Amino acid sequence: QVQLVESGGGLVQPGSSLRLSCATSSFTLDYHSIAWFRQAPGKEREGIACMGSSRTPTYHLESVKGRFTMSRDNRKKMVYLQMNNLKPEDTGRYHCATQNMCSASVPFLAWGEGTEVTVSS
Repeated sequence: QVQLVESGGGLVQPGSSLRLSCATSSFTLDYHSIAWFRQAPGKEREGIACMGSSRTPTYHLESVKGRFTMSRDNRKKMVYLQMNNLKPEDTGRYHCATQNMCSASVPFLAWGEGTEVTVSS
């Protein structure tokens, strides 16, 4: 079964860093691409990054390039999103999700409940 459980969010000041984690299963990693997306209240969902079998992440969101890094550890069945130099506009609920392939145009199949990130001074 697909398993996606996010953690690591919190309230931080601008310029701070957070590392989000997504606990998955072998089934999830073996058969799906993994993505991160976020959604802020009143705003549309934003796809952040995704990673397929190549393990090379693709970043969809221009505003996070150079600040966010996606990685995965298949042995631990974990996917991570390292977020540096956080800005107030990064505030939102962050989810990891599965896709049939890593692409900004491919729908998300399943996602976890998310973890809340608030960036505020």
